[in-house]
Amino acid sequence: MTERPDVTARGYRRFRCRDCGKQFNKRSNGVLNRTCLPSDIIAFVVFCRLRYRLTLRDLSESLLLRGFTVSHEAVRTWEAKLLPVMGDALRWRRHGMRRRSGRSWHVDETYLKVQGRWCYLYRAIDRDGNLVDTMLSDTRDMTAARAFFRSATATRGFTPDRVTTDGHGSYPRAIRSTLGREVWHRTSAYLNNRLAQDHRGIKGRIRCMRGFKNHDAADRFCREHDELRDFLRHRSRRNQHVPAPRRRRRFLRNTRIALVILQTA
Repeated sequence: MTERPDVTARGYRRFRCRDCGKQFNKRSNGVLNRTCLPSDIIAFVVFCRLRYRLTLRDLSESLLLRGFTVSHEAVRTWEAKLLPVMGDALRWRRHGMRRRSGRSWHVDETYLKVQGRWCYLYRAIDRDGNLVDTMLSDTRDMTAARAFFRSATATRGFTPDRVTTDGHGSYPRAIRSTLGREVWHRTSAYLNNRLAQDHRGIKGRIRCMRGFKNHDAADRFCREHDELRDFLRHRSRRNQHVPAPRRRRRFLRNTRIALVILQTA
């Protein structure tokens, strides 16, 4: 492989394979190949899309103020390409982590509108408020509960010792058949208040979006939003006091990691 003396129109270095003569650049094999803007700008836009309450048109107008003419559909395309890559990387980082506190799960579902009808967003956190998993389902039944528990155990890499849910009838059998009979199942709406309060994160974020028009897009956005929100949390334990300077340092450090993941996708 030899480096060419010229660069691409976006400033990326160009290379040439000595064996086949094929030319390529820094992001030829990535999902951002042939995009209209540099990778760092696209990564920042997608990060703001998840982190802050901005619509697609808000981001398009923000880019216009900086001299970049981009439609809101282009931002939607960037989101569809980059969110799965970032989500997989963040899930891999927390696979098997926090095993001690993660042995106790709180599971509940909330509602959001997709294509004009209500769907069920299954969510689970551990006793310290750390994310376990998120899954969007059209139904609230045994099949959906089993699928969620299979996804949660695959994401975390271990099976919990205790699961707290509400009184829905699908949970006891789903826990026994998926997690095992040795898992202690508690049924209490009061003990799940911490998860009901945690729902406010995703509910507040999608309120300005006024629902979704595609089930896959809704599942992808909610899943990766929770991943990034959990990654940027400044507390690792419940009611932990974190001084403001440490919170800022953690936020800057984790934000840089997330942006690097997006840029190198």
